[in-house]
Order: sequence, then C-alpha cells, then structure tokens
Amino acid sequence: MLFIPGQVGLDKQGQMVGKGDLHAQTAQAFANLRSVLAAAGASTNDIVKLNYYVVGLNHEKLLAVRDVRDQFIDMGHPPASTLAGVQELFREDALIEIEAVAVIP
Repeated sequence: MLFIPGQVGLDKQGQMVGKGDLHAQTAQAFANLRSVLAAAGASTNDIVKLNYYVVGLNHEKLLAVRDVRDQFIDMGHPPASTLAGVQELFREDALIEIEAVAVIP
C-alpha cells in the first residue's frame, strides 16, 4: 500500500500554479499525484481512496474538482473518496489538497 500525503497546486519549482484558480490547482495537484505514483511504479488506476480538502467549498467548486478528476481517474472504476470543505490550508494561496491511498499490484 502506498499512502500519499496531500498534494497541492505547487509546481516543480515550488510555485503555486493558477493563483485563485481552483481548476488549475486541481490539475496540478493531480499531476503531482500522478508523478508520485509513477515513482512508486503505480498509476492512477491503482488508487483505492482519495481525500479532497477544498477551501470555501460550494457547488461551483465541486463541479471544477469533478471536471479535473474525471480527466485523471478511470470513472468506470472510481476509487472511494471523501471531499471536505475547509476554511484554509497550509498557505493562503492553496485552494485544494488531495491525499491518496494506492495498492500497488
């Protein structure tokens, strides 16, 4: 099992992607998640659980997260997930954090 701590919208240089743009930050967080999985010899198909933490969650933000998620996850066999709205994350410009658990075959 691989437990992946919260991935956010930081790029490889440590800069926040898409300041104020949940869609862009979600895409970067999933790209980061994909990189961690690849380094462990796994893929997004191996994810069994996702936890999302979204600052100021509302219906519009939920739709943005789902839109990006559907590009990264096999929605024919989606992992279990939990989505929680939070007041803030570890830094002011972070809008989303995604944790994952994967089972490597």
